[in-house]
This record gives sequence, C-alpha cells and structure tokens, in this order.
Amino acid sequence: MAEDLVISRNIDKESQYVSLIPQVKALITGEDDLIANLANIAAALKEQFGWFWVGFYLVKGDELVLGPFQGPVACTRIKKGKGVCGTSWQQNEILIVDDVDQFPGHIACASASRSEIVLPLLKGAEVVGVLDVDSEYLSHFDDIDAKYLKEIISLLDGTNCY
Repeated sequence: MAEDLVISRNIDKESQYVSLIPQVKALITGEDDLIANLANIAAALKEQFGWFWVGFYLVKGDELVLGPFQGPVACTRIKKGKGVCGTSWQQNEILIVDDVDQFPGHIACASASRSEIVLPLLKGAEVVGVLDVDSEYLSHFDDIDAKYLKEIISLLDGTNCY
C-alpha cells in the first residue's frame, strides 16, 4: 500500500475509525517489525484524530519503556502500577480517564494533557505494552474509542511481530 492515508474528518468518530481500520491493516500487513508497525499506527491515529499525544510503551523488565509515538516529548520509563499506563499494564484492562488530574498517582509527562485512554497490548494473555492516547480536552475518550482502538491494536496479532 502507498504510505498515504485517506483522512475523513467531516464524519462522526465511529465512521472515522471504520474508515481508518482497513488502512491501518493495509499498512501493517506483511510487515513483521514491531517498531515499524507501532510507528505507523501511532502516525495514522495522530493524523486522523489530531490527538495531543499518541504512542506506545513496551514492557522491558519491570518497566514500560517509551516506544514509537507522535506528539511532544514524553516520559521515558514508567513502573508497573504507576500512573495510568502502569495501572493499565498491572490490571490488564483498558482505562479511560476523563480528568487526569483526578487520577491517583497520575504521571504528568505534559501539563497540557487533560484526559487519557490506555489499552494493554497482549501477546496471548501477557501484557507486552500499552497504547497511550492523551487529549488536551477533558472527557475526550469514550467506549467508542475503546472499542475501535482495541480493534486496531488487535491487528498486530496477525503480523507475527511479537
């Protein structure tokens, strides 16, 4: 596939995801390098939705280590159970935080971040990383984001890159 995306912004959020998912699938199909695929997914999401920050952290030992991302500089390492990302990793669940300032132990990598969604990346039952998306707006993420972001990261399962 050519490395161009067809960006559709004048439609509702769910339709934007429906339009983007086959394009992401085409971007990563046939590529077995995890970093390349994560980089393209982060870029595609940032391009489509214009979020403040979108990227991945990968499990290395007892920490999440910064992986491919789009946005301002970020925290490099996060301990298990710390902040939204570390909590998502520890609990192996999707976390939607409407106001990061109200999240106990929130790690403020960027003061402009106001809300966040974090999804665990799984290899079988093991969490191997997280997808982290931040917005500069309160209450920006919802169950639609959770559903479709989960679908997008599940595309990695078929790439043999884990």
